[in-house]
Amino acid sequence: MKSERWRIRWMLLALAALCFASCKNDDSDTSEAAPFDPSQPVLISDFTPEEGGMGQRLVIYGKNFGNDPDIVRVFIGGKEANVIGAEGESLYCLVPRKAFKGDIEVHVGDEESPVIAKSDRLFVYQRKMVVSTVAGYRNERNDQGWKDGKFKDADQNKMASGFDRSSHMKFDPLNPKHLWVTFDENNGLYLFNFEDSTVTKRMSDFDRPRSVDFTLDGQYMIIAEDRGGENDRATYTLSRESGFKSRTVLTQYKQCNGASVHPVNGEMYFNSYEKGQFFRFDLNKYFSEGLGTKAYEQLFVVHDPSWEYKIFIHPTGSYAYIVVINQHYILRVDYNWEKERFNQPYLVCGQLREAGWVDGVGSAVRLRNPYQGVFVKNPEYAGKPDEYDFYFAEQENHDIRKLTPDGVVTTFAGRGSSSINPDPWGYVDGDLREEARFDKPTGIAYDEEEGAFYIGDRSNWRIRKIALEEVDEE
Repeated sequence: MKSERWRIRWMLLALAALCFASCKNDDSDTSEAAPFDPSQPVLISDFTPEEGGMGQRLVIYGKNFGNDPDIVRVFIGGKEANVIGAEGESLYCLVPRKAFKGDIEVHVGDEESPVIAKSDRLFVYQRKMVVSTVAGYRNERNDQGWKDGKFKDADQNKMASGFDRSSHMKFDPLNPKHLWVTFDENNGLYLFNFEDSTVTKRMSDFDRPRSVDFTLDGQYMIIAEDRGGENDRATYTLSRESGFKSRTVLTQYKQCNGASVHPVNGEMYFNSYEKGQFFRFDLNKYFSEGLGTKAYEQLFVVHDPSWEYKIFIHPTGSYAYIVVINQHYILRVDYNWEKERFNQPYLVCGQLREAGWVDGVGSAVRLRNPYQGVFVKNPEYAGKPDEYDFYFAEQENHDIRKLTPDGVVTTFAGRGSSSINPDPWGYVDGDLREEARFDKPTGIAYDEEEGAFYIGDRSNWRIRKIALEEVDEE
C-alpha cells in the first residue's frame, strides 16, 4: 500500500510539473488562474508529499497564490525553496537543503510587505547523503602550494592546502580521529587530525609513496613506495612507538603500487608494476623469527608488464579485489584458508583496455582509471554470505562507484550539475548525483562510526566528504 501511495503521489507531481511548464512556456496563453489579490488572505490547505529531502518536488495547495511565480517565495524550515510555478490554488517548488524544522510559509506579493500564509502541519525533512568540502582550496592564482594548517580558518594563510596528487588514505585503527594520507609524487606522509581539524606533514623523505596500511595490532604502519631498482625499498614499516617517524625497510623490489595486510591472518601482499607480479610476505614470521627483505614469494602475474594495480582485502579476509588502474577493470582473488594465501584472479567487472562509463554487471561495465576502494557493511545484507559493498574512487570518470557482492556496479556520487555544462568534472558540493562534481578523485576512506566517506579530490586540490547533512551547519 505504501509503495502504491508513493506511485500515485509521483504521478501527481509529474502532472503538476508538466502543467506548470506548459503554462510558463506558452507565451500566447495567459494562465486561467486568477492573479494575486493583495486585499485577500493567502491560505495553505495541504501539501504533497508529506516527507522528503533536499531537492524533493513539493506541491502546496491553498488559495490566492496568484499566477506569477516571481512574486512568490516559499520557506521550508526557514530555508528558501526554489519556486517553479504558481497556479492560483497550487504551487510547485523544490525542497531546499537543511530544511530540518519543516514549517512551511508562503509569501506572496511585495518582498518588503508580503501576505504570508503558514501551514498548520510540518513537512518531515529527511536528511540526505551529500558531498561537502573538508580541507583545501585554490586561490585565483593557484599558487597556494602545499602547507600545513587548519581545515578551515577566516585567515586563508592558516588553512592547509595542496593535495593535487593521487592519494591513498587509511584511518588509524587505534585512533579513528587520525586519517593518514600519502600522495603519489609527493615526498610526504600527512596526518589529517579530526580532533583539532589540522593537517600536518609528518615525514618528508619519500619519493612515490603509494599506499598506507597497518599491522593487525596497529603498532606498525606499512608504506608502499614506487621506486625503480630491484634493490630499492618496496615496502617498509613505521612504528607507533616512534610516532610513525622511524622507518625500517620491509621488502625490496621495484615499482610497488601498493601493499595490503590480511585482516585475519596478518600476512602482507604487495605488487610490482614491472610484470604485474603479486607477492606474499609473511609478516608473522618477520616479527617472530625475522625475514630478509627479499624473503617473499610470487603467487602469480596479473597480466602483462606495466600493469598498475592496488590490492584491497575484504574485512573477513575471504577474498580481495585487484583494482587495475591503467587497464580499467577489477579482478577478484579468493583466499585459501588452509594454505594462507590467495588463489588465481578472475574478472569481476570492466574489460581489459576498454575504458568508458557504463553501469551494469560484470563485463558489461565500463570503468576509467579506478583507484582506491573501501569495503562498507550494508545493513540490508544482514544474514547474507557477504554483507559488504565496495566503493571506489574513479579518477578519469570523476565519480565514486559502488560494486555489490553480486558484481553490480552503479555510480554513487559525482557527475552532477548538468545545467552548468555537459562536463562530468568540476567542483560542486551538494546532492550526490544531482549536484556534486569531482575532478579526478583517487583516495577514499570510510569512517564507520560517523558513516562518512572521505575523498581525495586530486584536481580540485581538496579533501571532500560524503555524509548525511549536518544539522548544526548553516
